[in-house]
Amino acid sequence: MSDISRRGLLRASGFGLAALAAGPALAACSGDGGSTPSASGGGAATGKITVWSWTTAAAALKGVVPAFQKDNPGITVDVQDVGNPAIWDKITVGMAAGGQGLADVLHIGCDYLPGYLEKFPGGLADLSALGADAHKDEFAKGLWPAISGKDGHAYALPWEVNPLGFFYRKDMFDKAGIDPTTLETWDDLIATGATFKSANPGVSFLGIDKPAAASPDCDFLQSLMQLQGAFYFNLQGDISLSSAACVNALTTIKKLNDAGLIGDAAGDHGWSKLVQAGKVAVAPLPAWAAHYLATKFPDQSGKWRLAKPMAVTKGGKRSAIVNSTHLAVANSSPRKQAAWKFVEYALTKPASVNAMFNAGGVFPALTAAYTDPLYDAQDPFYGGQAPLKTFTGLLTDGADATNYSGDYARALKLASDAQVKVLLKGADPATELKNAADQLASQTGRKIAA
Repeated sequence: MSDISRRGLLRASGFGLAALAAGPALAACSGDGGSTPSASGGGAATGKITVWSWTTAAAALKGVVPAFQKDNPGITVDVQDVGNPAIWDKITVGMAAGGQGLADVLHIGCDYLPGYLEKFPGGLADLSALGADAHKDEFAKGLWPAISGKDGHAYALPWEVNPLGFFYRKDMFDKAGIDPTTLETWDDLIATGATFKSANPGVSFLGIDKPAAASPDCDFLQSLMQLQGAFYFNLQGDISLSSAACVNALTTIKKLNDAGLIGDAAGDHGWSKLVQAGKVAVAPLPAWAAHYLATKFPDQSGKWRLAKPMAVTKGGKRSAIVNSTHLAVANSSPRKQAAWKFVEYALTKPASVNAMFNAGGVFPALTAAYTDPLYDAQDPFYGGQAPLKTFTGLLTDGADATNYSGDYARALKLASDAQVKVLLKGADPATELKNAADQLASQTGRKIAA
């Protein structure tokens, strides 16, 4: 599924999930802070502030500016579309220079935030000191640790959240006489594999770039980990890649592969080509994918449905937050109070986040936003289902926090190498993940969690 990575969609797509509400994206994120940045002074409460974001998210933020400036005379806001991935280079360079040249407000992804906290202590303003903790319980469960440092203080506010969904081809499962919504675990689904394939020759449940030909394709592996409250690192920053939960995740993938239920999505746009050809029946993807599927494959309208993800183990959790993005304030800003006022205004008011959502922005993390009728909108692509309502329900169920840490890229590569060996050589998941964890410890100096 690497050809529909979240970061790639953010660069290329002009769409937001909110378009689903009017008719008929984005893989890996969510981390906890890593270090103990210094406490922040308040700075000026008025003046001109700059905001860095990208594409549709930047456009959505611009839409909030007129109302904010009207309600906050003395503050003017300049939202700049820096582009993605250019924004990460600009923030990193600014952080390395002690904050020189940074905007006042920074839009940061979950896989970058913990790295900034770890590598540049004091680079981001302590929002708890500015009043952020008053909003701690207003966001989807599992997100607050993602924006907190080791001191427990908040260094950003959640904006976007993407819960995991289970998209499936109802027509194909109906043909096999299987109702996947009655199945509790992935093992239950695997047990139906022979019946499904008999009724749907040449169709696989999933598509994965088995040799990781394009790039690491670990979105599904990570989702299976996150459903169990696990990831490459625990919340303390120790390596948990070889934990029982991570072994369960890779073992599930091996079972699917051994049963002939995973198609090879290698090559450019490999996964999309499989879906377009009707060779994939299941897409375990987050909220942004609802709009992506509907716009990318319009000829399949009415054939797809959305359900809760299946648990990895019997009785296990069936909700997970697989990525998120946040707004932070640069600690070098001379106008931190004014910057914080804008962040607070944009992200803690249902009217603001829903206006941004409707403008083509991102799925809001603010739970009070979900009472808006737009989340009940039915979509013919999903047979009249209301996909947004399904996702808000999953967020209500709650999810565990994920720590990407500052060493996510290293962990991703090692996890991908382990998955490739399992998929192509039938290697033992526990052995490969132990080897990967040992290598990760050697490369990073982190200890392996007990």
